[in-house]
Amino acid sequence: MSPDRRVDRVQSDSPWEDSIGFARAVAAGDRVLVAGTLPLSEGVLVGEGSPYEQAKAAFGTALGALEPFGLGVADVVRTRMYLTHARDVDEVGRAHKELFGQVRPAATLVVVSGFVDSRVLVEVELEALRGAARAGSEPAAPGEGPAAG
Repeated sequence: MSPDRRVDRVQSDSPWEDSIGFARAVAAGDRVLVAGTLPLSEGVLVGEGSPYEQAKAAFGTALGALEPFGLGVADVVRTRMYLTHARDVDEVGRAHKELFGQVRPAATLVVVSGFVDSRVLVEVELEALRGAARAGSEPAAPGEGPAAG
């Protein structure tokens, strides 16, 4: 297998990784995907009742999964946020902006009916690209950039 086709995986302390059969993060070529991440620390829910604290905790864990690959916030090109309540959009958005406001990844936010633990309000996913931090371009203003026409 050529080096650009290599796939590496990172496991975490999630109780579901073994029982369901998934990895916390998978690197394939220059792309690193971080699985759905709940706001847990050593199996204990963080920020019960606070969508802001849960989002920060979940993103912290997801970003930690990038570290073995030598990546961090600046390499994130896509985020996904799953919430149980639309009323929590502003709080989760605030946590997202604090972490990614300078990077401005593509982002998706979806309201879902629930998670495996009913106390969980937020789950997140990340996608990172090796070399994205070095690319370091500023976001184009509306009407500018490659999509402008």
